[in-house]
Amino acid sequence: MLDRAEDYNGNTIPKPVGGRRGDQNMSETIIDSTSRFPELRLKRREEKRLKAGHLWVFSNEIDTATTPLQGMEPGSVVTLTTASGQFLAYAYANPSTLICARILSRRKEHEPGPGLFVTRIRAALELRERLFAAPFYRLVHGESDGLPGLIVDRYGDYLVVQMHTAGIERFGSEILGALEKELRPRGILLRNDAASRELEGLAREVKVAVGEVPDELEIEEGGCRFIVPVAAGQKTGWFYDQRENRERLRGLTAQRTVLDVCSYIGGWAVQAGAGGAKEICCVDDSARALSYCERNGAANGLDLEVHKADAFAAMRRFAEERRRFDVVVIDPPAFVKRRKDLAKGRAGYRKLNELAVRLLARDGVLVSCSCSYHFPEHELLGVLRDAGRHLGRNIQIFAFGSQASDHPVHPAIPETRYLKSLFCRVTES
Repeated sequence: MLDRAEDYNGNTIPKPVGGRRGDQNMSETIIDSTSRFPELRLKRREEKRLKAGHLWVFSNEIDTATTPLQGMEPGSVVTLTTASGQFLAYAYANPSTLICARILSRRKEHEPGPGLFVTRIRAALELRERLFAAPFYRLVHGESDGLPGLIVDRYGDYLVVQMHTAGIERFGSEILGALEKELRPRGILLRNDAASRELEGLAREVKVAVGEVPDELEIEEGGCRFIVPVAAGQKTGWFYDQRENRERLRGLTAQRTVLDVCSYIGGWAVQAGAGGAKEICCVDDSARALSYCERNGAANGLDLEVHKADAFAAMRRFAEERRRFDVVVIDPPAFVKRRKDLAKGRAGYRKLNELAVRLLARDGVLVSCSCSYHFPEHELLGVLRDAGRHLGRNIQIFAFGSQASDHPVHPAIPETRYLKSLFCRVTES
């Protein structure tokens, strides 16, 4: 998903200013023939978006006549320059992908290497330690932390790492070394099993890279305990990005009945129970996920009702049985992974939201989520509007939720803001 992000603390690195008129700042340095990294030159007028802070370079922006992209090894470090040869940044390249280069450093004296990764990880850690008292969070969020293609989730004394690109994998040993230096973890697990790695020409694998890592780890969130399957669960095992939205839910569930659709291992359900819900029903199509859901319920003194079923089928069955819930949470996987999937994905979100509205009791609360970047917030608002009109219900949106603060947004990279969680009251028209 993320991989949301230019200084790799998420800020644009200040440029040194010359003391006399005519001095060049660092971004205007002309590349010289002694540079140890091959040049990747942009076409004319293609640097504007990059100078504004974005980190991605697309293959159609490269002057391939001057700097043949196809001759470069995937993951190799390049010196990115303007059409006139001015230094822009160091990046890593992959000629086989649409995003053919991703920026690592905008300062000519800050070449990619061990020191750069230590600096980035140290900055990311400082932010999370300001935000959270307990060591359970996303430590590195790709582009937003200046490390495009890298995800690191922290589970106490253990780290789970995802390397999504050939460039980041090329620096794998330096990254692991920096993580060991800054955090001294008991173990680091590589969850390099995302399908996106195949587009980068990388193998998919899961392996322990440092120390020992159990298949399951325990975390704390909002005063609740969760057992997380880090070796075989979705993504890195847990979705830290919804933590603040789950905390908001707690204040809405006292003495209410709750339906959690696409429940995974019970993050929403357990927080609803902590808020005093009197009945909680979970739906997921994974028996393994539901087994963790039940275990996490029990670990927090809750008895959860679970149903292994397709979300649409289960909700239709509940409607036929005339079951009603005071609160319905729908947090599905991404329906729109590519822009061309928008129409099909919109239809899926509308169907899911209409089913949810049908199941709500009078003055019920709907929490409608989408983690699809290519399905922006206004599209989700449109789905809710249309669902209300179609069913003759009034929908009031009283809170707009986004990804948690350990998933920071880079202001120049809209792709780093992907999560939408809309809290709605649904009333009779």
